Amino acid sequence: MVIEINDQNFNDETRTGLVLTDFWASWCGPCKMQSPVVEEMSERFSDIKFTKLNTEHNQKVATELGIKAIPTLLIKKDGVVVDRLTGFHNKEMLSEILEQYR
Repeated sequence: MVIEINDQNFNDETRTGLVLTDFWASWCGPCKMQSPVVEEMSERFSDIKFTKLNTEHNQKVATELGIKAIPTLLIKKDGVVVDRLTGFHNKEMLSEILEQYR
């Protein structure tokens, strides 16, 4: 399950554990391709928290984190950014990256 988050609760939702946040927008074609991959990964990796943040409606966090292109997948471990993936990543690529942080 992927949880929709926003500027107000981003820090609380990504403070502990391993968390992947998908930064996306409704007009973004590659974001529409990335979303089902993230959904599938959320079912496969039950020990990782999956969130998504719509950059159209929540620009503060994206700006603070220097996210200039979407989709961007941000991986945090215990509140610290450990990886940033820009552009579409298929399930094999994403699975391999996530395994590094488990």
